[in-house]
Amino acid sequence: MDIEGKTSASGFWADKTAAEKLMKRKSSVEARAQVFKSIASLVEDAGVLLALAEEEGDAETAKEAEAKLKEADKAIKDVEIKRLLGKEHDKSGAIVAIHPGAGGTEAQDWASMLMRMYARWAETKGYKVEILDYLAGEEAGIKSVTFTVEGEYAYGYIKAESGVHRLVRISPFDSAKRRHTSFASVFVYPEIEEDAEVEINEADLRVDTYRASGAGGQHVNKTDSAVRITHMPTGIVVQCQNERSQHKNRATAMKVLRARLYELRKREEEEKLKSITQEKRDIAWGSQIRSYVLQPYRLIKDHRTGLEAGNVDAVLDGGIDEFIEAYLRKSASMA
Repeated sequence: MDIEGKTSASGFWADKTAAEKLMKRKSSVEARAQVFKSIASLVEDAGVLLALAEEEGDAETAKEAEAKLKEADKAIKDVEIKRLLGKEHDKSGAIVAIHPGAGGTEAQDWASMLMRMYARWAETKGYKVEILDYLAGEEAGIKSVTFTVEGEYAYGYIKAESGVHRLVRISPFDSAKRRHTSFASVFVYPEIEEDAEVEINEADLRVDTYRASGAGGQHVNKTDSAVRITHMPTGIVVQCQNERSQHKNRATAMKVLRARLYELRKREEEEKLKSITQEKRDIAWGSQIRSYVLQPYRLIKDHRTGLEAGNVDAVLDGGIDEFIEAYLRKSASMA
């Protein structure tokens, strides 16, 4: 029975979880079909406009036809990129954590710049960003932040950003105007469904509650609604303070813990099979994946793909698609 038949069958909603999954799949198939229809329509419109422009010698109509073809070309490229996103959980939402390296305020400001870059990128993709945990820097920037990126293929795309990012610039916090190098690490995990094969024994958890704090350390809630969960066997610590409800914060923290345990298990399995790549082994301090140089020249270079870009401001404003696409293409070629 096809998807349409299954969703129309009596008793379809008896198993709500299974029904919701199938409805998501149905929506995804319909969305893909609509993309192909749109491309065909753009090409057809361009053909009509070109014939009209040639017949009447109309330069403006010719430009309209060219614009239609460019739009179709972009849509085709988007389809090609999505074909590279066939790995497990690529279609899932993502959980992103950013931590500054050594360097105090300078590194914390860099972590904040990265957070803004990803928020802007997510906005252009139509994705929703929700901050789960935020610890502000003492002077500027952030000491750490964890947030979700909700939307289809969010993890498939932004997983390309996992690693260490290096910034070189004249520090705005240095009165002597010296050049500084700062580092920040970005960790990306897929959102894992509750029924995924990640076993969490409640006896292995230590749950602490505390008052949620805002910028500057002031308490933003008079009750102990923030939750910190420590997974004793692995030492993984997750926390959430974005909701006023302790129950909701615990549920969100458990979602983050599930994702991190899944990623840990996956890495361990890859190592056992000796199929882990050099890139994954080297996600550690001193092994930056990308450099952002603002002084003495302006250039961004991805050290995995060799891709370079001089439009630094545009990239820091969320224009990271070309870096993500280059990473996905290279990863596919090495598979």
